[in-house]
Amino acid sequence: MQRCLQLAAMGAGQVAPNPMVGAVLVHQHRIIGEGYHRQYGQAHAEVNCINSVPEEDRALIPFATMYVSLEPCAHHGKTPPCADLIVSHKIPEVVIGCVDTFSAVAGKGIEKLQKAGIKVHTGILEQACRDINRRFFTFHEEKRPYIVLKWAQTANGFMAAADGAPFRISNDYSNRLVHQWRSEEMSILVGTRTAITDNPRLNTRLWPGKDPLRLVIDRELKVPRTHHLWDGAVPTIFITAEAADTHGLTETMQADFRHNLLPQLMEMLHHRQIQSILVEGGSYVLQRFMEAGLWDEARIITGTATLPTGVQAPALPNATLVHTTYLAGDRIDYFRRTGIVA
Repeated sequence: MQRCLQLAAMGAGQVAPNPMVGAVLVHQHRIIGEGYHRQYGQAHAEVNCINSVPEEDRALIPFATMYVSLEPCAHHGKTPPCADLIVSHKIPEVVIGCVDTFSAVAGKGIEKLQKAGIKVHTGILEQACRDINRRFFTFHEEKRPYIVLKWAQTANGFMAAADGAPFRISNDYSNRLVHQWRSEEMSILVGTRTAITDNPRLNTRLWPGKDPLRLVIDRELKVPRTHHLWDGAVPTIFITAEAADTHGLTETMQADFRHNLLPQLMEMLHHRQIQSILVEGGSYVLQRFMEAGLWDEARIITGTATLPTGVQAPALPNATLVHTTYLAGDRIDYFRRTGIVA
């Protein structure tokens, strides 16, 4: 099952809104096939696993055990049901990491296998199997995207200079890591002030991966049309108070700013099948997400530089530190919201 998780992780950033899944086929303690879900809309892990079995070992498939990190699907989506594939190959035993709580599956795959006489085991490294797909499970169980907060701060806790002007905090290695993070999420969000002051591209130019959908909270569409967010290079949505003509360069999504904006935004993004958001700030937007309790992870990069004064980094409430790394002097702290169980 640990090998299944290693394989599943190779699909990060490529399979959403599907889950990451790895599968391994074992005969008498020898792996004869393995695979993972590589690309959304393409073959699932179980298909790639069975297809990987070399010709000289294919006669062993009806005598092998399949290990898979997530319950095999039982419904027709973009590909046929994997449970049917397992049955058709007469695989006698299947070991499953965790049940898929998505309503189209939710035990139906296991039921189909058992009705075919296949011996099924579940709950193997269950928490780790849920954790790798915490975006998928949060989306389907809480009806909202999984939310990752990210910011960089100076050694003395400032995000920018006092006048709001950008200040180089993180180093080149950390910047590249941030672009990897972007490639792993379906969307990225900033507020009006950050969009105007920093003129960000919000893409993955420093990392080989998909650009996330760009989201900009801009009530009155104040971001200048000359800024990168209007360049049409990446799908972009401006969240505004009133619909506006964007001349086809981007899209607007209307919200009622007189009431709590973030729950509205969560509902709209859930409707659009956006499973995750990387919130890159600035301070005001980050604070609003925290106050609403709408965050799951936070990643804070602390550089070595200091500022005499400036824009204070937000205080992270109800947070549990789970991991710390260092990149050429930058400290990167990874937090989970206290009480969150994937």
